Amino acid sequence: MGQTFAEKLLSLKSGRTVEVGQIVTVQPDRLLTHDNTSAIVGKIAKDLKEFGVKRPDMHCIVLDHVVPAATEKDAANHKKARDYAKAYGIKNFFDVGVGVCHQVMVEKGLALPGQLVVGSDSHTCMYGALGAFATGIDRTEAASLILTGETWLKVPPTIKVTLKGKLVKNVTAKDIVLTIIGKLGADGATYAAVEFHGEGVRSLTMDERLTIANMGIEMGAKIAAFEPDETAQRYLEAHGTQRGSYPLVWADPDAKYWQEMEIDLATLPPVIAKPHTVDNVVPVKEVENIKIDQFLIGTCTNGRDSDFEEAARVLKGKKLPAGVRLLVLPASKEILQRGMASGVFATLIEAGAMLLPPGCGPCLGAHMGALAPGEKCLSTSNRNFKGRMGCNESEIFLASPVTVAYSALHGVIRDPREEAGQ
Repeated sequence: MGQTFAEKLLSLKSGRTVEVGQIVTVQPDRLLTHDNTSAIVGKIAKDLKEFGVKRPDMHCIVLDHVVPAATEKDAANHKKARDYAKAYGIKNFFDVGVGVCHQVMVEKGLALPGQLVVGSDSHTCMYGALGAFATGIDRTEAASLILTGETWLKVPPTIKVTLKGKLVKNVTAKDIVLTIIGKLGADGATYAAVEFHGEGVRSLTMDERLTIANMGIEMGAKIAAFEPDETAQRYLEAHGTQRGSYPLVWADPDAKYWQEMEIDLATLPPVIAKPHTVDNVVPVKEVENIKIDQFLIGTCTNGRDSDFEEAARVLKGKKLPAGVRLLVLPASKEILQRGMASGVFATLIEAGAMLLPPGCGPCLGAHMGALAPGEKCLSTSNRNFKGRMGCNESEIFLASPVTVAYSALHGVIRDPREEAGQ
């Protein structure tokens, strides 16, 4: 019998043929940590002095959650991470301003097809868009990995999602993944692998696949993975990774799946996740005209080139209404530079947007863009639970960049198909 992607990759990494439910010991190719590095290495300070870092080449650090540092405590945490990286020869260290950790990992070729990548951040699952087995772990696991270079995983069952057809204008990858989460529920794929198949996948760009894989954790998935096809390999090549330098691992045609789901992309409407859960998903039409105080386009979910290009297309030559706040948050310095060179960010700023430095701050309510009690935000980020953006008495709605941009023009939620004349 054939194997799923998760079964096949964990078989390769563990050196034996595995089955669902088995526990395997593995040596990850990469371990990601971010601003939490100081807390993680603090757990093992004495052990580090005695034993050192087992595999310095495995550890990748990206400072991104509170950048630039907002408080003395944040600055001290950053300094501890810098000191650790210098002391133990962590070459893959990226200081403030390079970007959000997940975008940096894929841009720098640190998450590749056929690799096993773990990170002390739940959205590590994003790298599955490139055909990696990528998953989040907790801080204690990360600390243990630094010392030992290995960890254990349970082989997950797999849900097969088949995408048919093509999206219509102003319906996006964010609408695909929110629709799936709405159908499965926030815990419908708990500790399962989710594989994406079908001719609909071939119509998706890497930006779109990264958006979908990023939100795998929002349905509870252990990983969310796409085949490392020509689109993925071209993306890696454009970012300096040679073809043939990584294994191409994918599910067998006769693999056995726990569940299967089919989505017809051509029939999808723009959707929104209402407060306060990501699976509280409805068509945008059902919530039109709700007044929004703050709009956010960006984060590791939708902060890439095409996201801002779509927003700029909607806002070009227009002005936001008085009282509307639109925050724009590129996922990396590279994206920021390209958007500046192309004029995309100039267009957004001229319309009234505020450009923020690459980082995570507003998404988790750690830095910049906090909400006041009673305010509502329409965001392209990945979570909308109470307090996510710094205030328990505010409300967060999740949608695509084009929905956010079109709604910002009106100050209320609006269906972006109106803009497309549909």
